[in-house]
Amino acid sequence: MTPERFRKLKNVLSKRQPTLTVLLEEVHKPHNFSAILRSCDAVGVGTAHAVVPRGGLPTYNATSGSAEKWVRVEQHASVLEAVEGLQARGFQVLATHLSERAVDYRTLDYTRPTCVLLGAEKWGVSAAAASGADHNVVIPMLGMVQSLNVSVAAATILFEAQRQRLAAGMYDAPSIPFEEFERTLFEWAYPELAPVYLERGEAYPALSEDGELRSA
Repeated sequence: MTPERFRKLKNVLSKRQPTLTVLLEEVHKPHNFSAILRSCDAVGVGTAHAVVPRGGLPTYNATSGSAEKWVRVEQHASVLEAVEGLQARGFQVLATHLSERAVDYRTLDYTRPTCVLLGAEKWGVSAAAASGADHNVVIPMLGMVQSLNVSVAAATILFEAQRQRLAAGMYDAPSIPFEEFERTLFEWAYPELAPVYLERGEAYPALSEDGELRSA
């Protein structure tokens, strides 16, 4: 671990947005799943949520750009339970779904705790999930096709969220609680050592300003 690498990890973690996430409803194609995680990492999403499709979560591929190392994925058995759970934690859930109540995705406030709900490639967000979401959103389309690829749609909406949050100064100071920040930083810096300490039931050792272990 070089000091430069450690400072990079610390800087990236300081910009993570615990109040911004995505919920993927049975997205099953590996390249789409991986591309969405890559966009999550790019805008500071540290945890994504996924309703597991039949056959399990997609296998990561080169499309992720190793984003799976930096974005944790919480799995859910039911999309409605996931939606309700996020809402109970104060998140507004925005479903990408064409309906009578759908609004332009750019009109909403992404500085609020926000979850973007995206559906499977062929079917989109289920009717039940769309109904349970706080808002339905659409990306205006001026061509012949009716919708974007799910990973492109995710990136489009997430970067609008990033734009609003940058303007509001939400990336200027760490948002993650101190203990979680220090724990995650150690796991990023020492991914081989972290499981050893967890297996032993021992606390992670403190790190110096340059990322060196202060104690064994």
